[in-house]
Amino acid sequence: MRHWMIGIAMLIAAGWLAACQAGQMTHAELVKRFPAPLIVGSKDAAIPVWPLFKQNATANELVGYVFESIDLAPVPGFSGVPLNLLITLDPKGTFLGVQVLSQHEPVFLDGLGEAPLLQFASQYRGLSLNQNIQIGTQKNQAGKNPGTAAHLDGITKATASVRILHQSVLASALKVARKTLGFAEGRDPDLIAQIKSGLFEPHSTRQLIEQGLVQHLLLRNRDVEQRFAAGPGAGLDPEALQKPDEVFIDLYLAYVSVPSIGRNLLQPNSWARLGNRLEPGDHALLVLSKGRYSIAGDEFIPGTVPDRLLLQQDQLPLEMRDLNLELALADPKSLPTESMHVLRIISQSGLDPSQPLDFTLPITRNKGIVYPQRLTQNVTVRMQLPARFYQPAERDDKSWRGIWTSRWPELALLVAALALLTLALSRQVLLTKNSRRFSWFRRGFLLFTLVFIGWYAQGQLSIVNLTGALQALLAGHSLGFFLYDPMTVLLWGFVAVSLVVWGRGTFCGWLCPFGALQEFTGKLGQALHLPQLKIGVRADARLKLVKYALLAGILGSLFFPASMTEALVEIEPFKTAITLNFVRSWPYVAYAVALLIMSSFSYKFYCRYVCPFGAGLALFGRLRLFNWLRRRQQCGTPCQTCRHQCEYHAIKPNGSISYPDCFQCMECVVIYHSDQKCAPLMLKKKRARIIPLKTVATEP
Repeated sequence: MRHWMIGIAMLIAAGWLAACQAGQMTHAELVKRFPAPLIVGSKDAAIPVWPLFKQNATANELVGYVFESIDLAPVPGFSGVPLNLLITLDPKGTFLGVQVLSQHEPVFLDGLGEAPLLQFASQYRGLSLNQNIQIGTQKNQAGKNPGTAAHLDGITKATASVRILHQSVLASALKVARKTLGFAEGRDPDLIAQIKSGLFEPHSTRQLIEQGLVQHLLLRNRDVEQRFAAGPGAGLDPEALQKPDEVFIDLYLAYVSVPSIGRNLLQPNSWARLGNRLEPGDHALLVLSKGRYSIAGDEFIPGTVPDRLLLQQDQLPLEMRDLNLELALADPKSLPTESMHVLRIISQSGLDPSQPLDFTLPITRNKGIVYPQRLTQNVTVRMQLPARFYQPAERDDKSWRGIWTSRWPELALLVAALALLTLALSRQVLLTKNSRRFSWFRRGFLLFTLVFIGWYAQGQLSIVNLTGALQALLAGHSLGFFLYDPMTVLLWGFVAVSLVVWGRGTFCGWLCPFGALQEFTGKLGQALHLPQLKIGVRADARLKLVKYALLAGILGSLFFPASMTEALVEIEPFKTAITLNFVRSWPYVAYAVALLIMSSFSYKFYCRYVCPFGAGLALFGRLRLFNWLRRRQQCGTPCQTCRHQCEYHAIKPNGSISYPDCFQCMECVVIYHSDQKCAPLMLKKKRARIIPLKTVATEP
């Protein structure tokens, strides 16, 4: 029976995973979304995109490409399930539209609602992959100033989620652009070095050659023959054998779009003509040669891509296209002019001026007559532009690295607070020796947790973190989506260590914003002398099992459609009370408020009995290495002071600490060190006063 249940669960999980990772669009559905005069073509066999055409007279004009992001870049969201976006891209790399097909982001499910997400996605229309698209607060000016940075208005309280959507859009669109539009295969065009257009250094042509700013390759017939000598291509070139000393090719290569190179090599009017033919971010190479071999073969057509000179960077090919442009050299006697070509590399190619350029000159010989065998030897030339001529790539503001950099003040404050908490907990004697001082420290830290970590920095850890991680792992995705929320990453790192050192109480008692809010409402209820619900030891033990049952139910729902998990995790009020500041539909607000009111009558009721995230931490907390809360031999036998004072019922009758139930409030430690509250210390103090009196009484 058990094997049947496991098999059924596996089938359900497999179906769920397939649904999460596969696109949902069919040709018929796309025809409905893109009606006439648009025509949806057949799905590409190599990459999952559909071409869009528009009938123009007797021909069909290519309008763009439409594709689903989940087919190309399934970036998991915070539920562990990738967003699915329908993206339309025109042949120049401009977005015609971005639509949200499906999403499971907790903040947009019965929280902020989908409207802000749909509005955010609509901002991509008219933007181009040629631009540096960033999420910020500036209004988009892309349409007014093409080629510059474009800004998208973000969504408050959903910064990490929109970053993931942004990464999904760019990653999938760049994959399509690289396959269909000739964009660079391996590099984001916005994350490369830029030529310093305002830098000019006067140099003669000879100086440019000596400094390697103009690369020179000289091959004679004998040099080429030597390259074929060891193979079947040897001796196939009679002219090379008869005239071994004659020039095969005398080649010069210059990065002519760099001002310090182009302005020195070209006459001023030619430099101006070249600039007029280049778009922002384009690169140009000047190729000069003489000899019996040229990069332009007999069948070469001006304005096309030469096949006798190839360019690679980082082992990836870059397309060079002839500009069909005649230029005049400033010093024509210093360089050969028999063959002159200006080759353009478009900005979308992703050429990085800071990285070496590898040019290949393929030399081919044919052996045989009917079906000749083509034999090729490649000659390579490497060009490296000095660093003074380019501006290094700016930081990556598109991905998670940019988020970490932009939030460094918040992260630094969090690290300082965690360091302070670590120091305080590791010095528990000093921390709790003065009960008044400890009370103010705890209140202050909990206020910091609620206001800064929770409401301001949105650092509330949640059961959604666990379900999201498990869903991503089940789907075979990485956990990299967590990096879009640096506060969560730092808190998780600290909590992971503290679970092993101190147990679950470090988070639940000190770093949980909703827990802090509950503690404040609980203390307020006590200060107002509200009746406190007394739960017996046996009932308390049974109620504490509820949170484990809820945890099991939520984890079990992972093997069913994601909507079930999304509904069950709403047992947590964290999103309502902390993430959305109670700005949500009334049932969720009423539920969160009811829990807070309940905590004023039963101290931290939700944390103790309901919280599935706390249950998960309690299970992980069993890996704890130390019983670090001090106990005396008299604790429990006969002293029961701490047990009766513990509002979490985390101290057993024998005086030992039940760490899975302990919230690390440290009240028992305050009692432990107080000679006014701890019965053994009070007795010791009393005896210390009695003994000197007896001694005085017995003196003669």
